[in-house]
Amino acid sequence: MALSVASPAFSDGQRIPERYSKDGGNISPPLEWHDAPRNTRSFALVVEDPDAPKGTFRHWAVYNVPPAYQGLGEDSGSAKTGASIVMAVNDFGNRGYDGPQPPPGHGTHHYHFRLLALDVPELSLPERASVKDVLSAAQPHVIAEAQTIGTFQS
Repeated sequence: MALSVASPAFSDGQRIPERYSKDGGNISPPLEWHDAPRNTRSFALVVEDPDAPKGTFRHWAVYNVPPAYQGLGEDSGSAKTGASIVMAVNDFGNRGYDGPQPPPGHGTHHYHFRLLALDVPELSLPERASVKDVLSAAQPHVIAEAQTIGTFQS
């Protein structure tokens, strides 16, 4: 089987519950993944909104996730509960998760939760690395990728 990622909080292609939005509880949804390649040495997870008015907006990145992990619990993207994982600076300028917040009247946005299985145990990045930096550093090391997409509209 191929690498897969899903959230028990919403089905692929369905609406992300309000509690996971920036104007709701602003907590990261739980995620689960399965069937990583045997040679996976770490994971990176990126959440992007390609429907943003000025181009792709990056909401969250987690990297250097140990290969034994099979998911992230609800609210893993906050500084208090996510202390054991390394997070990048998102496009809001925050280190951690910030949920959906499309402009009112802009229609439905699609949030891509992309899980990358990597062939290296860690990405060497500076302390204030951005989500874009994580993607750039991870790209040459991706051995498998999976995604689930949630939608949201203000």
